[in-house]
Amino acid sequence: MLVVKIVIGALLIFMVVSLFKAMVIMLKNKQDENMSKYIGRRVLASALIIGIILLGVATGLIKPNLSPYQQQATQTE
Repeated sequence: MLVVKIVIGALLIFMVVSLFKAMVIMLKNKQDENMSKYIGRRVLASALIIGIILLGVATGLIKPNLSPYQQQATQTE
């Protein structure tokens, strides 16, 4: 379970880094570098994060929090 959290954290850091790389290219207005490469990597990383979370929940590695309505129902029983 810790490995899943580390992978998700690393992907989130990768997303932020690629976002800032794209911002630097946009602000410097470099024509030789393609900003969409970094934005595409960011979108791919976010899709991987969503996939990992869904797989983790489906396999039981990640246990989601109960909704407030479910918590009330379990406390009153």
